[in-house]
Amino acid sequence: MPGKKSDMQHTAMTIEHCLQHCSTPDLQNLLRVAAAAAVKAGALLQELYDQPHQIRHKGPIDLVTEADLAAEELILDVLRDTLPEIKILSEESFASYEKIPEEPVWIIDPLDGTTNFAHNFPWFAVSIAFYDRGKSQIGVIYSPIQKELFCATRTGGAWLNDQRIKVSEVSALHNALVATGFPYDLQERTDAILAMLKTVLTHTQGVRRPGAAALDLAYLACGRLDAFWEIGLKPWDTAAGYLLVEEAGGALSNFNGSPFSPFIPELLASNTFLHRDLTALLHGFSTVAPCV
Repeated sequence: MPGKKSDMQHTAMTIEHCLQHCSTPDLQNLLRVAAAAAVKAGALLQELYDQPHQIRHKGPIDLVTEADLAAEELILDVLRDTLPEIKILSEESFASYEKIPEEPVWIIDPLDGTTNFAHNFPWFAVSIAFYDRGKSQIGVIYSPIQKELFCATRTGGAWLNDQRIKVSEVSALHNALVATGFPYDLQERTDAILAMLKTVLTHTQGVRRPGAAALDLAYLACGRLDAFWEIGLKPWDTAAGYLLVEEAGGALSNFNGSPFSPFIPELLASNTFLHRDLTALLHGFSTVAPCV
C-alpha cells in the first residue's frame, strides 16, 4: 500500500514540524497526541466514505452515522491510552455540560460535516481541541479527503501541513468571500437566518455555505476565506478552529463585538480587517448580551 504509507509519512513529518513551534514540552505532548488521534480517525472516515451508511436522526436535519461513532471511539481510545486523566467533551457520547469547564478537557468533533459525509459530499473533518484555563491551548483539524492537517498551539502559530498560515489581507467587504452555516433548528429561525444572509450577501463578493464549521474556520485561518459567521454552534464546532484563526492573526467575537467563547453559540470570525464592518452589519441579530 505505497499510497497509504506515503500519506502516513507525510503526516508524521507535518506533526513533527508543528511540534517544533510549541512553547512548552506539555503542549508538545498534547499536540502529538491530538494530531495522531485526528489522523487515525480521518483515515477511518476515508475508508468508510464510499461505503453504505447507517444513518439515524438526532433531530429533523441532525444526523449521526456509524462513521461518527467509530471515529469517536477511535479518538477516545487514543486519548485515554495516553492521557487518561483529562476529561472529555465530545459530540456523540459525551456532549452534556452544565457550565464552562474549569478543569482541562478535550473537546472533540469526530466528524464535523456529517450530512456532507452521508451524501458523499467531500467536505468534512475531524476536530480536536485541548481546552484549559478558559481557552483552547491546542487545536487540530484534519481533512482526510484533502489530506490537510491544520494545527495550532497557543502562542505557537497556526500551520497547514508544513507551512505556517495567516489570514488574508482583504480589507473591503465588496472584495470578501465569506462563509456561514445554518443551525439545526433552522425551521424555527428561518426569518432571522435569511435576513442575516441577505444582509451579508448584498455587501460582499460572495457567501459560501459548505457545511462544516471547523473547516470554515480552518479555511479562514489560511486565507481561503475572509470571514465566517454562524449561530447555534456547539463547543466542538469551534474549539479547535477558533484557535487556528487567532494564531493566524484573525479576530473573533459575538455579533455585537463582545469576546467569543466556544461555549456561547454565536460567532463572527474575520481576518481582522473586516471585523468592524461585519459587526456593524450583524450586531442587530445578536442574542448575546454585550459586554459593558
